[in-house]
Amino acid sequence: MLLDGKIPGGPLPQKWERRKLEYALVSPANRRKYRVLVVGTGLAGASAAATLGELGYHVECVFFHDSPRRAHSIAAQGGINAAKNYQNDGDSVHRLFQDTIKGGDYRAREGNVYRLAEVSVQIIDQCVAQGVPFAREYGGKLANRSFGGAQVSRTFYARGQTGQQLLLGAYQALLRQVQAGTVRLSPRTEMLDLVVADGRARGIVARDLVTGEIKTFVADAVVLATGGYGNAYFLSTYARNSNATAIWRAHRRGAFFSNPCFTQIHPTCIPVSGEHQSKLTLMSESLRNDGRIWVPLRAEDKRPPGEIPEDERDYYLERKYPSYGNLTPRDVASRAAKAVCDEGRGVGASGLGVYLDFADAIRRLGANVIAERYGNLFDMYAEITGEDPYRAPMRIYPAIHYTMGGLWVDYDLMSTIDGLFVAGEANFSDHGANRLGASALMQGLADGYFIAPLAVGSYLARARPAALDDTHAAFERARKDTRARIERLLSARGRRSAASFHRELGKLLWDTCGMSRNREGLERALARIPELREQFHRELLVPGQGESLNRELETAGRVADYFELGELICRDALHREESCGGHFREEYQTPEGEAQRDDERFAYVAAWQWRDGEAPELHKEPLVFQAAPPMQRSYK
Repeated sequence: MLLDGKIPGGPLPQKWERRKLEYALVSPANRRKYRVLVVGTGLAGASAAATLGELGYHVECVFFHDSPRRAHSIAAQGGINAAKNYQNDGDSVHRLFQDTIKGGDYRAREGNVYRLAEVSVQIIDQCVAQGVPFAREYGGKLANRSFGGAQVSRTFYARGQTGQQLLLGAYQALLRQVQAGTVRLSPRTEMLDLVVADGRARGIVARDLVTGEIKTFVADAVVLATGGYGNAYFLSTYARNSNATAIWRAHRRGAFFSNPCFTQIHPTCIPVSGEHQSKLTLMSESLRNDGRIWVPLRAEDKRPPGEIPEDERDYYLERKYPSYGNLTPRDVASRAAKAVCDEGRGVGASGLGVYLDFADAIRRLGANVIAERYGNLFDMYAEITGEDPYRAPMRIYPAIHYTMGGLWVDYDLMSTIDGLFVAGEANFSDHGANRLGASALMQGLADGYFIAPLAVGSYLARARPAALDDTHAAFERARKDTRARIERLLSARGRRSAASFHRELGKLLWDTCGMSRNREGLERALARIPELREQFHRELLVPGQGESLNRELETAGRVADYFELGELICRDALHREESCGGHFREEYQTPEGEAQRDDERFAYVAAWQWRDGEAPELHKEPLVFQAAPPMQRSYK
């Protein structure tokens, strides 16, 4: 089946304005009659809930944290892109659009990406009005810096805490609506299933994480803003609680899952230090503005970095990609780091690391300036590693950081289930096969503040969902299924923890479907994952009960979903016989070792449909390029 993204007609710069005029409206007096359920309180969820509440809808906001401020959006460090052109360096909405399409290796919709670039300028105005403390120049003008994949400075930032400050802005807008009575918060509550009644999303089944009570939430429309699925790999820069259960349960209820193999590897993370680790730590991409990346010129050179003279260092990104240097896009920089480490030139005890060196910048600008720009990041690195980055280079290595894949949505952010909208990283829509740095915050706030509220309102105006309550058969069926899954996990009488299975699955995914993939490895993973899943249900041990606080039960439910998702990730990677962005098939590369797309066969969005007891069915949405015709990406 060919999917229709429902992109408006007309010239690219006019599509979003045309769609806004086409949207049906709900009068202010009628909005209070509708209930909208928002799952998640990161940037996309909090901004969507706040905006829908301000418009006058009754909003129920469900999240598993104790406070919306603990959403993983706070971990975003470097900044948020916007085509303001404050630096007068040639930026524009069209240039941001082009950079994003190219950065995604021509695997994203033109219409969605152009809208994102358009809305970016409104996001900054919105956040400044909220009081977000963006960095400013001496004269008071908002400051910008550069990020990977761009040759202009368009990234707005708040030191190394941009995500936190943006989330505080959305949080205060959300609490304003809580006080006004339009939004109700349900913290410490985890979505475990989607309720689809008469073909439409009408609510969710959730578990109270403190009492274990199974709850139902009824709504006229549902917005999922639950983030990405990178924790399927176990070691990642995601918060430990971040998981894929909400979107995976929606997938099993009929929402198509798009491009699951498009996972982003971030080049600047603190390297793995041992088997004891349960997560990795990001070092912001913004550090590549002033830090220079290098490795020893000779393999197995184990001298301390300060003893290696300049002529015996290889600044490999500057050498291979002189036009962009250390600010090459994430997928390119990550593969380059892996290549030099594979040659035996990696640094650190494991040999899986490269240097990020600030010596030149400190000599040129002074340590005080570097501290003003990156002080909290340097402090974090020193606290984790015990090394002083002012005196010695940081050691970094790529790691899982973001997922470009997600639930399929059309131009209006609606999934293949009527009434189910998906916002932020939980959907697939804007980044293609590789996300540019500082674009995640941009997409989350664009979806939440400016797109989802209009799209949800138009759906409600046209669909006029009939009244129902949680006695409907669909709710009873979802509750029954949820309880059965919980009972299966609790009834296992093995001896292994869910975390031990998660670690084993994550290593398998990283080894076979991580920075590089090949047919042999993917087929091996697809044979091993079902075996591991059966072993999980046979040998798992979940102590305690379901009717109480039970962290082991939470983990086990999430890991059970990772097994099914991991299989789909590998299946998608195996079917896509090309290299593009973060999906690098070793069989498909240029003579220079760069990703080699196959636009004739794979210029489409792969959307997978769940089928009980059978292999998932592949559907396609063809990608059409007019304003940015595909070409071989080059950052040389």
